[in-house]
Parts: sequence; C-alpha cells; structure tokens
Amino acid sequence: MNEIIAVYIIIVSAICFALMGIDKSRAKHGKWRISEKTLLSVAIIGGACGGLIAMVLFRHKTRHAIFAFGLPLLAALQIFFLIYLYK
Repeated sequence: MNEIIAVYIIIVSAICFALMGIDKSRAKHGKWRISEKTLLSVAIIGGACGGLIAMVLFRHKTRHAIFAFGLPLLAALQIFFLIYLYK
C-alpha cells in the first residue's frame, strides 16, 4: 500500500510540474493560462513537490505569496507523510 501512495505522489507531482511549465510557457506567449486554483488543487492532492521544483526551475509564481510560502509548506508536509509511511 505504501508503494502505491508513493507512486501516486510521484505521478501527481509530475503532472503539477508539467502544468506549471505549460502555464509559464503560455504566460510568455500571452495565451490562455491555467488557473491558480487548478495549480494549487493539484499541489494539494499530492503534487506539491513537483510544483515546487517547477516554481524554482521555471521561476514561475515566485511573487505570489500563496505559492512562495504554500508550496514549500505543502511539499514538506507531503515528504513528512511519506517518511511517516515508510517508518
């Protein structure tokens, strides 16, 4: 069961990473954007680590307090949850 949860978090993190990258690209080209609500929702359901990596790598959403403080907090909580599962 723990492996399934870990794989789930990895997959959702990859999705969040991709969504952040797509949103950054769309922002650069003045196209339709992915809503912050969607990005945060994916982070909350397990994708915070991927979202945090994307935020730093793409320098995206770094000025928004909810992302600058919320994603690191969510990522830490999700990592601690995984550590707890594997103890």
